[in-house]
Amino acid sequence: MADFSTCQVFELPNLIQIKTDLIRANKECSRRKLLNSAKWAAELSSAIDASVDYQQILLLQEPKDYYDEYDKFALASSYFDLKEYDRAVYFLQECSSSNNYFLYLYGRYLADEKRKVDNASDSIGPPDHLENEHLKTLKIELSKKYIMKELDGFCLYLYGIVLKKLDLLKEALEMLVEAVNYEPLHWGAWLELAVLIPDKETLLSLSLPNHWMKNLFLGHMYLELQLNEEALKIYQGLVDGGFSKSTYIVSQMAVVYHNMREIDMSVTAFAELQELDPYRLENMDTYSNLLYIKEMRADLAHLAHRCCDIDKYRVETCCVIGNYYSLRQQHEKAVMYFQRALKLNPHYLSAWTLMGHEFMELKNTSAALQAYRQAIEVNRRDYRAWYGLGQTYEILKMYHYCLYYYRQAQQLRPNDSRMVVALGESYEKLERLQEAKKCFRKAHSIGDVEGMAIIKLAKLHERLSEETHAAAAYTEYVNEANRQGIFNPEDLSQAYKYLANFNFAQGQLDEAYAAAQKCTEFQETREEAKVILRNIQDLRSKKETVSDIRMDDSCGSITTERFHGADHTPISSLSPVNLRFTPGDSC
Repeated sequence: MADFSTCQVFELPNLIQIKTDLIRANKECSRRKLLNSAKWAAELSSAIDASVDYQQILLLQEPKDYYDEYDKFALASSYFDLKEYDRAVYFLQECSSSNNYFLYLYGRYLADEKRKVDNASDSIGPPDHLENEHLKTLKIELSKKYIMKELDGFCLYLYGIVLKKLDLLKEALEMLVEAVNYEPLHWGAWLELAVLIPDKETLLSLSLPNHWMKNLFLGHMYLELQLNEEALKIYQGLVDGGFSKSTYIVSQMAVVYHNMREIDMSVTAFAELQELDPYRLENMDTYSNLLYIKEMRADLAHLAHRCCDIDKYRVETCCVIGNYYSLRQQHEKAVMYFQRALKLNPHYLSAWTLMGHEFMELKNTSAALQAYRQAIEVNRRDYRAWYGLGQTYEILKMYHYCLYYYRQAQQLRPNDSRMVVALGESYEKLERLQEAKKCFRKAHSIGDVEGMAIIKLAKLHERLSEETHAAAAYTEYVNEANRQGIFNPEDLSQAYKYLANFNFAQGQLDEAYAAAQKCTEFQETREEAKVILRNIQDLRSKKETVSDIRMDDSCGSITTERFHGADHTPISSLSPVNLRFTPGDSC
C-alpha cells in the first residue's frame, strides 16, 4: 500500500465552525453562479447537527464595492439563471467589483462553451480540440490580471480551467493549487485540481492548505487513485466526527465498497443513501452496476422506473436504464440509452465505459475500441477502460497491444487479481512464460477473486515440465476448490488426473489411488482414471508377492532351488523387481 503519511489528515475543528464555513461557502458560490459547489456546501451543511447564528453569518459586512454595482449584479444574475450568458456579459463589462468581474469572465467562458455545444455535429463524443480564439483571448486577459495580482481565489480557479482547456496542464495545476490555497472552501476548485493529479507522487508534491477541507479532498483523491482503504479510513473518520447523515459522505463510502468489491456492503450503503435522500440521482448509475452484478433484475427495474420518474433527462437515469436493458440481453437498446447519456454530457465517464462493454457484447470491436478510448480521454485513471481495450485487442489476437493496455490497468489497480491474471495470460500468449508465472503467482498471493490464478500457474508449470511445482499448485487448487465449493469441473478433473499420475510415478500409491478415484467422478477423465487404478492394483499385487517371498526366505520355509533357473543362478544375482511404472502405462 502506498505511504501517504506526508499527506497529513487534519483533525476536524468543532462542528459549529465547519457549519459556519459551509454556509459562507454556499453564499459565496451562489452569488458567483457556481451552482454545483453551492449545492455541495449546502448539502454538507444540512447534514451537520449544530446550532449556529444564521443571521450573524448571512448578514456579515459585504465587500465595499459590492453594493456600488448591485443593480447590474442583480440584472446579470437573473440572466445567468436563464442561461442568457451573452446578455449578462454585456451588462457587466464596465463593472469593477470582484464579484461582478468574476461573473463577467465566467459569463464569457460559459457563452463560448454553450456556442461550441450548439454548433457541434450530431456525432457522439466530446468537442474536438480545435483552435479556440475565445479561450486564448480570455487567457491573455487573465494572465495580465494575474501578473498584477488582481485575481481573487475564484478568478484563479477560472484561470486554471481556461489553462486546462488549452491543454496547458502544468500551468493549470499550479494555478488551481494557488486557487485552493486562496479560497479553500470552494469545492469546485478542489475537484478541478483532482482531475490534473495523475498519481500519488504528484499528490505528495503539492503544497495544499492546512484546512479541514483537505480531508474531504484527500478522501476524494484516494478514491480516484484506487487507494480505497485509505479513502475508507478518511470517510469513516468523517462519519464518526459528525457527518453520519451526509449524503455525500455516505455515497462516497458506497463507491469505496463498490471499488473494493464488497458488494453487499455497497448495496447496504446505497439503500441507506436512498433513505436519506430518496430523490437523489448522483451515483445511482454506480448502484445500478451493483444490481447488475448481482443480477437483481426486479430491483434494477424498480430503480430504473424511479430514476425515470425523478428526471428522465439526467445522465444517471440513462445509464441506469442502459444497465437494465443490458441485464435483459437487449444490448442494442442499452447502447441507445448510453448514447443518449452522452448527448446530455459528452464527458460522462461511466457512459463511455458501459457503452464499450455493450459493443463488446455485440461483437462490434471497432466501436468498442472507440468508446474505451473516449473514456480514457475523459479520465486516464479509469482502469475499466484500459482493461476493456486489453480485452478487445485480445479478441483481435493482437497480444502486444493487449499486453500494453492490461499493464496500464494493472498499474491503476495493483492489488486487483483480475488485472494481474489478464497480464499473465498476455505474457503466456507471447511465450514470455517466466513473466506469466510471476503474474499468476502474484495474483494468487494478493487474493484471487475469480480463483483462476493458481490453476493457470499449475498448467504453466506442467507445460514447462516442472513436475513438483505443478503438483504443488494443483494440490493447492484442489484444496481451495473443496474448501470453497467453487470450481470449474474441467479444471478440477485435470488437477486430479495430474496428481494421480504424479503420485503414481513417485510411488505414492495411496495418494495416487485417492486422486484417481476422484477422477472417476468426471466423465472426461473416467477412462484414464480406470487405467491408473488398474496399474495401482497390479503394482500393489506385485509388492505383496515380493513381500511374501522375502518373508518366506527369511524364515527358511522354502529352498533356494525353487528360485534357480536351469543354470542355477543364485537369488542374490537376479535383477530386482521394477516397482515404478511410467504414469498412464498399463501393466
